[in-house]
Amino acid sequence: MKIFKTILASAFLLILTTLLSMAQEVTLEFQNAAKAMEVAQTYVKALQAGDVATMNAQFATGAMIYGLGGGLDSLTVAQHKEYYTNSTNQFKHSLSQELYLPVKVTNNWNEGEWILSWGTNTLTNKTSGKMIAVPYHTASRMENGKITFMRYWYDMLNVLQTQGFKVTSPAN
Repeated sequence: MKIFKTILASAFLLILTTLLSMAQEVTLEFQNAAKAMEVAQTYVKALQAGDVATMNAQFATGAMIYGLGGGLDSLTVAQHKEYYTNSTNQFKHSLSQELYLPVKVTNNWNEGEWILSWGTNTLTNKTSGKMIAVPYHTASRMENGKITFMRYWYDMLNVLQTQGFKVTSPAN
């Protein structure tokens, strides 16, 4: 786990350094940081409680969610509700090793107030009891106390292998 945290911190610093070199301005302290963190943490607590309505209440009207749903490119708030209703009916979500970082970006295409979060989502199948540990990262842009954009990244290979899929190298 220590190696994972070191790699994660190094990747974050590399991304931050790259972004800073592109003449954007980034600050970790801004007026709405505490409220933005509260919204992100409310979302996560609701996921753990299986409370999809509270999760969805953290989104602004018209928000888009990316990186969930397998092959789907994006989800609307309504599709997010359907996705997590299905998920919480089948699995209990237990999040651990959570880390939150508020970031405000100016002078760049990704301008705005963001909450970056990392952790592990341990999914327990409610029928079989089988568990899957899924490391994740999210980036959420916040406006007026609501999430307007959320991007998920998670260990999809781990999920697939846990479900019995095999990765084989090419014959050559």
